[in-house]
Amino acid sequence: MLHLVTLFVLMTALALPVQAATGVDLALVFAVDTSGSVDGREFNLQMNGIAKAITAPDVLDAAFSGPQGQIAVCLMTWGDPDEQKSATPWRIIASAADAEAFAAEVREGLPRAGGGTGIGQAIAYGVALLRGAALQPSRMVIDVSGDGRESWELREPRFHLIQAQAIREAAGVTVNGLAILTDVKDLTEYYRANVIGGVGSFAMAANTYEDFAEAMHRKLLQELLPPIAQK
Repeated sequence: MLHLVTLFVLMTALALPVQAATGVDLALVFAVDTSGSVDGREFNLQMNGIAKAITAPDVLDAAFSGPQGQIAVCLMTWGDPDEQKSATPWRIIASAADAEAFAAEVREGLPRAGGGTGIGQAIAYGVALLRGAALQPSRMVIDVSGDGRESWELREPRFHLIQAQAIREAAGVTVNGLAILTDVKDLTEYYRANVIGGVGSFAMAANTYEDFAEAMHRKLLQELLPPIAQK
């Protein structure tokens, strides 16, 4: 039997209709690891890296290059599955000023979850955010960044990554990964095998948290291009 939290996420992710509202070329959730392996300095490096990347001129050129000329973004922090997830409201990025406003919100930070590394639950929650948004996106992407493997599958509640992948696939969401290699040197391979999925999905690596901003910059440039255009 599915755990009640798992069942709730399944119902939320798959039952909520996407409201026909603002058309965007991409709806993107930044899903940031704030589990116990991430200290305050490393958390700030992730926040500052996202803020720097989303305001870079070449990233904005890519964001505005689609038919709608705009994207939607949301920041979500995740860690232990039993901890409350935190997320910003959805923000439309249609100008450099929009990007700067979102970057300021990101730099302010969100509550940190701590505890274990619940990647599967984070993906399911990201899908729920996408499915519940008042948006009409051409593509939906969850951008998972973290420094460890799923640590919850051997404990209760057993929410496996394979369940999260089923939710992602049913909802038509792509999951990309940015593996931070400070603790687990083969984490990129783990992400490729277990975390990412969907049309055009990919995983990149940042060797350290100091490399996060540059890696996120490269990742966003690839993420903002439609999968066919990437080839």
